[in-house]
Amino acid sequence: MGELFRSEEMTLAQLFLQSESAYCCVSELGEVGMVQFRDLNPDVNVFQRKFVNEVRRCEEMDRKLRFVEKEIKKANIPVVDTGENPEVPFPRDMIDLEATFEKLENELKEINTNQEALKKNFLELTELKHILRRTQQFFDEVCWWWVVFVAGVIGRERIPTFERMLWRVCRGNVFLRQADIEDPLEDPATGDHVHKSVFIIFFQGDQLKNRVKKICEGFRASLYPCPETHQERKEMAAGVNTRIDDLQMVLNQTEDHRQRVLQAAAKTVRVWFIKVRKMKAIYHTLNLCNIDVTQKCLIAEIWCPVSDLDSIQFALRRGTEKSGSTVPSILNRMQTKQTPPTYNKTNKFTSGFQSIVDAYGISNYREINPAPYTIITFPFLFAVMFGDLGHGILMTCAALYLVLRESRLIAQKNDNEMFNMIFAGRYIILLMGIFSVYTGIIYNDCFSKSLNVFGSGWSVRPMPTTLKDNHILQLDPAVPKVFSGPYPIGIDPIWNIATNKLTFLNSFKMKMSIVLGVIHMTFGVTLSLFNHLYFKKPLNIYLGFIPEIIFMVSLFGYLVLLIFYKWLAYDAKSSKEAPSLLIAFINMCLFSYNDPTNKPFYTGQVVIQCLLVITALACVPCMLIVKTLVMRRQYLWRRHLFNFADVAVHQAIHTIEYCLGCISNTASYLRLWALSLAHAQLSEVLWTMVMHMGLASRNFGGFFALSIIFAFFATLTVFILLIMEGLSAFLHALRLHWVEFQNKFYTGQGFKFMPFTFDGILEGKFED
Repeated sequence: MGELFRSEEMTLAQLFLQSESAYCCVSELGEVGMVQFRDLNPDVNVFQRKFVNEVRRCEEMDRKLRFVEKEIKKANIPVVDTGENPEVPFPRDMIDLEATFEKLENELKEINTNQEALKKNFLELTELKHILRRTQQFFDEVCWWWVVFVAGVIGRERIPTFERMLWRVCRGNVFLRQADIEDPLEDPATGDHVHKSVFIIFFQGDQLKNRVKKICEGFRASLYPCPETHQERKEMAAGVNTRIDDLQMVLNQTEDHRQRVLQAAAKTVRVWFIKVRKMKAIYHTLNLCNIDVTQKCLIAEIWCPVSDLDSIQFALRRGTEKSGSTVPSILNRMQTKQTPPTYNKTNKFTSGFQSIVDAYGISNYREINPAPYTIITFPFLFAVMFGDLGHGILMTCAALYLVLRESRLIAQKNDNEMFNMIFAGRYIILLMGIFSVYTGIIYNDCFSKSLNVFGSGWSVRPMPTTLKDNHILQLDPAVPKVFSGPYPIGIDPIWNIATNKLTFLNSFKMKMSIVLGVIHMTFGVTLSLFNHLYFKKPLNIYLGFIPEIIFMVSLFGYLVLLIFYKWLAYDAKSSKEAPSLLIAFINMCLFSYNDPTNKPFYTGQVVIQCLLVITALACVPCMLIVKTLVMRRQYLWRRHLFNFADVAVHQAIHTIEYCLGCISNTASYLRLWALSLAHAQLSEVLWTMVMHMGLASRNFGGFFALSIIFAFFATLTVFILLIMEGLSAFLHALRLHWVEFQNKFYTGQGFKFMPFTFDGILEGKFED
């Protein structure tokens, strides 16, 4: 078995890194991305580790950069992404970076503070301007004997409550006048635009004055001084307008300066993020190492693929040279009994299929990997349920668009989670579409219609039947000269207009599902043999694999042979005399052969079937009892290695689950038949109820009606038959692989190889 079918061979190695070169060596290992560090200080608190201060400094720099990024986004300035991969800064560069970020943060905070103060002053002057503009009208409407008043501005939505409160507290001894400010005003603290109103309150006496001011304070109203005479108000308004103009000029200059600072920062903020987070990742990794008592050497333990040892050694040499150290770092392979992590090499094509397998569970170390087989079986089983030539072509074209434009789509960095998920599985969708085209040809189904390319093998002329509604009442193969031969590829198109079409397709697809299911499960059991051979477990071969494969083949393998035998032994003319497969299989398991209505398929069928059932039943105690007794004997020899009771219970559960699972799993593959028929029937219903109406119209206006109906038909086809039905078939194919296929040989109880790498930082994930 090649490396493609098993995880990479891993090894545990020890690194001896000089203090001067440790930082640079870890940096180079992060660029290689093939090393998983082990924590050698599990009992040491994170706040007591050697490089905790450096990690804190990096976190502080990261905080400052997030503040800068927030300000950049608030100003709607795009962050420049040139795709640059900056080198990791040296430790001595941290001081310069800290000074740069400190200066930038302080400058932005100072600008924001000044700008907020200026905006607050601008708001107050603007509100005072509106008060002075409105008060003359208010004074003209009020009698001369109201000698005391207050004026201010309040939120427009508070006016009704504010007026009621004044009336109740002052017992109607106040007179309120208010007018809306047409343009919204900007809140200097939040930047939101709010609608406000100018008000003036007339009253008499100091007691009412105190009450009015407290109410205004409670409703967050801003009070402003307002002269009593018209001339004084006019002079104050002129001064306010002059101050507003001067303040507006200062605000514009401040905003221009802020924009220049943020635009300059936007050009380098991504590079700064990468540098800081690379440094933080390195120091976090160094905290996993042990420090030698001499304080001059760091000791690390790593998991790494054996095939990458040379590149790791070369990275250590590069790190040593970059640091200027004269003492080289040492890489020493270690002997260990610990279980290594699992690492499966993938590329952009295989990564999607590997993700399907890993979603079930990470394979044990060096356990056979189902992903290479899933590349073929998954899209094929999907296509069996989804098979339609037209729908398959549409799916293939959509996937081809994603594949051919993948470089441009990756560069665009779409934030839509649904699109990113579909884009990650573009090669899965491509194969599903291609296989759907193939099964659509086999089913001879294209948008619920058959294609008559080679000419039908059936002739209805000799049949003593009539047509009804353009449908053949019944295809009767017993009539001479009706059937001339099979269609060259796929199902004969004449079945599409036969009234017994559904009966025929039911029989065909049900048998096909059983055949595919048994082959798929038998292949899964066969793969378990390679695991037993690789891990050198002869007991699992002789008392595990052999009884399992015999049990499977004796019952369900024989059923598949009967299906093929029935297809070959009975032709169109003798098909009515063929016995029922279901009744025959049930009678076989019950040893019931006295049913005269169900004739045998061949001579000697009773003896062979009885022998097969007895053989299958004999495999059960072989797995359940014999293997358990042999394991008990091994337990007596090696008592300290495992708990026999747990092993016995596990073996009993495994045996019962396998035997019952062979039955339930075989029945589970009937979903291939059910979903295929459901997809075909739904497609036919959609065609009949939508497109048939448009095509039946013969007048001139029918062209426009057909255009509208076709648009409606296309929309329903995409959303219902492609997306909803495609997702349903995808989930059922996923279940068949996880439950019916992988449980025959795949344990999936390992843990994933998580290398120290900078790739995640380079993807621009700054929000983490």
